[in-house]
Amino acid sequence: MKTYLVGGAVRDKLLGLPVKDRDWVVVGASVDDMLAQNFKQVGKDFPVFLHPETGEEYALARTERKVGPGHRGFDFDSSTEVTLEEDLIRRDLSINAIAETESGELIDPYGGREDIGKRILRHTSDAFVEDPLRVLRVARFAARFHHMGFEVAPETKLLMTQVVEAGELGTLTSERVWNELELALTYQAPSEFVRVLRECGALAVILPEVDKLFGVPQPEKYHPEIDTGEHTLLCLEQARKLTDDPAIMYATLVHDVGKGLTPPDKWPSHYGHEKSGLRLLEDLEQRLPVPKEFAALARLVCEHHTKLHRVQELKPKTALGLIESLDAIRRPERLEKFLTACEADARGRTGLESRDYPQQDYLRAIHKAILAIDNSEVLKAADASERGNPKTLIQKARLQAVSETIEGLRSE
Repeated sequence: MKTYLVGGAVRDKLLGLPVKDRDWVVVGASVDDMLAQNFKQVGKDFPVFLHPETGEEYALARTERKVGPGHRGFDFDSSTEVTLEEDLIRRDLSINAIAETESGELIDPYGGREDIGKRILRHTSDAFVEDPLRVLRVARFAARFHHMGFEVAPETKLLMTQVVEAGELGTLTSERVWNELELALTYQAPSEFVRVLRECGALAVILPEVDKLFGVPQPEKYHPEIDTGEHTLLCLEQARKLTDDPAIMYATLVHDVGKGLTPPDKWPSHYGHEKSGLRLLEDLEQRLPVPKEFAALARLVCEHHTKLHRVQELKPKTALGLIESLDAIRRPERLEKFLTACEADARGRTGLESRDYPQQDYLRAIHKAILAIDNSEVLKAADASERGNPKTLIQKARLQAVSETIEGLRSE
């Protein structure tokens, strides 16, 4: 019975990155052997155990055989005869197929260290095509390590395309798809996740609403990059500079999906794309388990981002309506998330990445003036005949505060 550190822990040590989780593989042991040493079994499909003291995961070395469609269609053999090399070859990428002995010696039968040196994401074997989830995982690793210079190997991209063309992505559960997307949105280069998926055809299956944006032109006056899909990628890059909040990243990703519905004879104009985008977000939310807060913020950014861009031109009543639509009086933190996504949109344009965005402070000033209103004082100061309709009184006070604030801002 031998134990090896495997996978991401070994990879990240070689990359000089912090090691957060350690996974182990055990060769030459049976389930009874592990239980006899007080390991707690937790794996359902194959034997995985928790160490009785550290709580770290230990899995018996195993091989897998494709017996059905999708990422679940495998039979596993975790007998004592399975070797370390047989266990490692079933892993998705060579950089994840390196093991370390208890004495610190590296076992690397599939060239993982060399690929780390060359900054290449390469499949371990042709069995890669048997698990469609690996298409999304590779794209996610591309997003995670792009800032370190990693790229997907051409031969791996070819296999990813084969998986897509075989229709295998349709076998993935919506939960697994969302999990990969949400993780990618937390990494250094989420735009790379989108790029890699698009290159192999997977984006059209996973996020058709975003895929349709590529090739759709916008007015060059406002969008020097012209292409709506490229604009979306630029927005993701800008959003990552501003925040690490995945809800904001998701809202940025889908903020312009309505432009994919604009008839070609109307290009490059996209009048009404904000409202039409809401219909597509509904479809997306029915297809994927988007968390409620993610979905709510995405809808607000989709519907109102252009309104913020021209907030300095809005009438007081419209500006107040924007604040209320965002539920910013009750939830000021949502206002800040909305403002960040809109700033990313404004800066996600070729040559305009460092532009000022004073619209944020303009709306913050209006919001501050509204929050400063003491509702009880408003009601107390009103005539007795007016107090029967407190909502109207408070709305009137808010509108007056907005009007005075806007007048002051415009006179500066």
